[in-house]
Amino acid sequence: MTAAIMAAGGPTPRGTQVTPVRSGPVRGDWVRAAGVEFGDRAIYFVHGSGYVLCSARTHRGLAARLSRETGLPVFVIDYRLAPEHRFPTAADDVTGGYRWLLDNGRRATDVVIVADSAGGHLSVDLLLDNARTSTPQPAGVVLFSPLIDLSFTLAEHHQRHGAEAMASARVGRRAAELYIAQEPADSPRLRLRVPPGTTLPPLFVQASDAEMLVGDAVHLREMVVAAGGSCELELWPGQVHVFQALPLLVPEATAALRRAARFIADALANSNTSTRERVS
Repeated sequence: MTAAIMAAGGPTPRGTQVTPVRSGPVRGDWVRAAGVEFGDRAIYFVHGSGYVLCSARTHRGLAARLSRETGLPVFVIDYRLAPEHRFPTAADDVTGGYRWLLDNGRRATDVVIVADSAGGHLSVDLLLDNARTSTPQPAGVVLFSPLIDLSFTLAEHHQRHGAEAMASARVGRRAAELYIAQEPADSPRLRLRVPPGTTLPPLFVQASDAEMLVGDAVHLREMVVAAGGSCELELWPGQVHVFQALPLLVPEATAALRRAARFIADALANSNTSTRERVS
């Protein structure tokens, strides 16, 4: 989804407060809706757009509406983009942003990750890295139209069968190739697999049943559930890619975002309850 479409269909609400972060290699923005204050809990947002486009600024409107619906501050990581910065730069920047939140006093149980499109791949890579390194997992993860299959084979299949054309599998593959460069396609950080028994937080995934990445969303849920995890999947009829970002164009966007906000509230409550039970 282009920055122009996001700006037209989901501009930043009035009163939004933005606090830039420049801390060593970590770059991003804290985004807060009017009246939202900093506290213990936060959302970590990983934007999409094929590893080559967009930024913390382009996704500010979506981040601000998430902040408004949840009452939480949202940290939007401004990871470096291809082709200037190839794999694994974006993935390392996303991992670094999460570690930065924890190093600056936030407990993992007080953080929820939200991501869209290619940010979904980066977020699942982060979860798998957390599991490998015994880093605490966040309380939950929300993914909007996640990209999981960087070969775009699943996307091509659905596009041949009439998926909406806002995003093209051919264009998506070319963008991903600028990021992947010469890395083998079966690299474990590119072709993501969830080993059985991997400790993951609960996931909540929304996609359109008519978009080319619907197969990626279904594939992700199947992987997580097969590994013993929890992944709730909602397929919204007839929508476009990341429709949650376009409330002025898509009437269902606000309802979808509110369902995501309810999942976030429940995930944070359940995570902290589990922590208290383990301590006691």
